[in-house]
Amino acid sequence: MNATINSEKNHFPVLLDELISIISPLYGGTFIDCTFGQGGYSKEILKYSKNKVIALDRDIDVLKDANLLKNKYENRFQFKNLKFSNINKIDLKNHKLKGIIFDLGYSLKQIQDKKKGISFKSSARLNMKMGLNNFSAYEVINKMSEDELSKIFKYFGDESKNKLISRYIIEKRKLKDLNTQDLVNIINRVKNYKNKKTHNATKAFQALRIFVNQEISELIYGLIEGFKILPIGGIIAVVTFHSLEDKIVKFFFKNYSEIQKSSRYFPDIKDGKILFKLDKKKPIVPSRLEIRTNPPSRSAKLRYAIKIDNSFDFKEFNKKFNFFLELENLGKKL
Repeated sequence: MNATINSEKNHFPVLLDELISIISPLYGGTFIDCTFGQGGYSKEILKYSKNKVIALDRDIDVLKDANLLKNKYENRFQFKNLKFSNINKIDLKNHKLKGIIFDLGYSLKQIQDKKKGISFKSSARLNMKMGLNNFSAYEVINKMSEDELSKIFKYFGDESKNKLISRYIIEKRKLKDLNTQDLVNIINRVKNYKNKKTHNATKAFQALRIFVNQEISELIYGLIEGFKILPIGGIIAVVTFHSLEDKIVKFFFKNYSEIQKSSRYFPDIKDGKILFKLDKKKPIVPSRLEIRTNPPSRSAKLRYAIKIDNSFDFKEFNKKFNFFLELENLGKKL
């Protein structure tokens, strides 16, 4: 995943100036860019000569852009074709890790790639795989039950017409295997809205993309594993683009930055651990100028936290979002 929002023609790393200000690359160190994409953040960090970047991306198609940076910054840049839930596999020997960046969107190249089939404008076979996947959207739409599809659309896309869309999918696929435009036609038939700013299929396609790429479990385990490898004083920064992502990141930072109370009627637990320092409790959002330049950036939120303790027990974090983890686990049968 590359947490970049794009216009129709140009690639814009969202909240770039704000992010650079937070991680303070001027002083040098190693930064992990967990979602390389077209390299917007990595390029900016590498402008500071004391910095190194280890970039990750599950999408092997970004290798061309990564190699350009490798050739330019041979001793300061490296690329790994990894999902960021596997961030613990990085060899950090001889690195002074300063920060980990998660940017949870998609680059313009990825959106426009017809093979990936992310866009509902695509006429290609349903896919949505970003790399290192076990199944595609084609298998989800053509094999999963009506109830399972309904839950995916509801909880990952906040699609109010989830039941009706799922019912029509089951009916239509009795006649043939469904492709991208078949699915778009079903959604348009169900919703039949006109003069809307967003396409009828936006929410359902978001839900499928999240499910196919296991984005919720990737984020949860990526945050946990990132915390484990980050030294005290290091920063985790995350840019999100929809409410569920932001809810997860907000809980992770806030819940482990304050000593929690077992009840409002009882005092703080004395041995509670504070893992993060939060300079800002509210998210940083794009300026009016950035939104004018790049309108889709209006949904972006940047949150960050500074690690202040090495202790960890993330059972509560997993429990809080266990429903979504179990829902993604339905894909294991495909």
